[in-house]
Amino acid sequence: MELENTATHQGIALNRRIVQLLTAAGTVATLILGIWIYRTGFFEAEGSFKALLDGMGIYAPILFLLIQIIQVVYPIIPGGVTVVVAPMVFGPFWGFTYSFIGVLIGSIINFILARKYGKTFVRAFVSEETYRKYYDWLIKGKRFEWLLASAFALPGFPDDFLCMVAGLTEMSMKRFMTIFLVFKPITLYFYGIGGASIVTWVFLNMPTLIKGWLAIQPVLQ
Repeated sequence: MELENTATHQGIALNRRIVQLLTAAGTVATLILGIWIYRTGFFEAEGSFKALLDGMGIYAPILFLLIQIIQVVYPIIPGGVTVVVAPMVFGPFWGFTYSFIGVLIGSIINFILARKYGKTFVRAFVSEETYRKYYDWLIKGKRFEWLLASAFALPGFPDDFLCMVAGLTEMSMKRFMTIFLVFKPITLYFYGIGGASIVTWVFLNMPTLIKGWLAIQPVLQ
C-alpha cells in the first residue's frame, strides 16, 4: 500500500511537471506566433497569415476546434488566448461559435475523465494547495454549484479545473450542462470580443505606442 501511494504521488508530481513545462513552452510559442502574425501583416486585407487561413478552407475552424478542446483538457497555451484569437481570425459570430463549441466539448471531457479516474487524475493538473482549496467546497453541498456557476460567469476562476472537480461530485451530467449553458456563453462572448478588440487596437497602434514610449523615456529618467 505504501509503495502504491508513493507511486501515485510520483505519478501526480510527474504529470504536474509535464503540464508546467508544456505551459511554459506554449507561452513561448504563443509569443513567437504573435510576433510572426504581426510581422506578416495579419490585420491587412491581403496579409499572408489571413491568406494562409483562407487557403485552409474548412480545415481552419476544424484545427481551431481541436486546439481549443486540447487547451481546455490539457492546458498548453496561456488561458484565454484561444478565446481572444478566435474573433480576430474568424469574426465575432463564428469566432464565438467555434470557441464555445470547443470549450463545451473540452469541459465535458474534463467532467467525464474526473468521474472515471477520480482524485488522482484531478490532482495531477494543479498544485496540492489549489486542489485542497477547491475540493473543500465539495463537502458544502449546493454551495459548490454556486462556486461552479460563479467560475463560469466571472473571470479569474480556474473553471477548467472546476469542471474536473464537478466530476468528483454526485452532480449529474444534465445538471452540469445546465449550469454551463446558463452561465458560460455570455462571459465567453464578452471576454472574446473585448479581448480581441483590445489586442487588435494594440497591434494596429504598436508603432505609435513604441514611439510614444521612447519619447517619454528622457522625462522618466
